[in-house]
Amino acid sequence: MNKKYQVFIDDNFHYADEDERLAAGSYATLEEAIVRCKEITIQSLKDLYEEGISPERLSAQWTMFGNDPFIVGADGPVPFSARKFITTELCKTTIASLTKKLE
Repeated sequence: MNKKYQVFIDDNFHYADEDERLAAGSYATLEEAIVRCKEITIQSLKDLYEEGISPERLSAQWTMFGNDPFIVGADGPVPFSARKFITTELCKTTIASLTKKLE
C-alpha cells in the first residue's frame, strides 16, 4: 500500500529553520496522519508541563518552544493546524492527566 501522507515536525523555537525539521512517518490515510499530528502535539504539551502551570501559560510555552507537526500529501500541504488544535480546554485536560499521575 502506498503511503501518501507524510508527517513532519517543526520546532517552534527554531521557527522556519528547515535544518531543525524532523520526519515523523508516512501514512496511507489522512486520518492516520492527523491522529499522529495530534499525538505529537499532546506529547509536546506534556513535555512542556511544569507543576502549577496554568493552561494559558502551557499554551504560550508551546507557542514558543513546542513541536509543531504538519502533513504533506500527494497534492502538497494538508490542512492540519496544531495552533488551532491547542485550546485552553486541551491544555486543561493535559494538565489534569499529568497532575493525576503525580498524586
